Amino acid sequence: MSQPGTDSLAVGVDEAAQESGLTYQRCRWCGTASFRRLLCPVCASSDLEEERSTGEGVVIRSAVVHRYTRVARNESLIRFPEGFMFRCRVVGAAPHLVWVGARVRPVAGTGLDAGELVVELCDSARHLDWH
Repeated sequence: MSQPGTDSLAVGVDEAAQESGLTYQRCRWCGTASFRRLLCPVCASSDLEEERSTGEGVVIRSAVVHRYTRVARNESLIRFPEGFMFRCRVVGAAPHLVWVGARVRPVAGTGLDAGELVVELCDSARHLDWH
């Protein structure tokens, strides 16, 4: 038996999971996944269909950037499991503590209106031991 109100809780969790995912395109011709493209980067087809990603990815390259602001920020190249890569801003840790191989997920509640994808670390920042 389910308790009253648990169904609404499950619906809220499902909606939160869908909000945290990403919408990307997959070419219907060659099957290549891409993010924010008008044409397929492999075969130049415009026949792209939207699919939903889990949004969790892995940092491939990480850089601390001071451009256009006094505050340092982290910009990293993220590989998503669906097969595409995208440059994202990583929050949730000091910019110099984002490491290659770190798992990240999109920040809930941030849209792509500003033109950038903001992700956060899934794991806490690892400690660097200097012995």
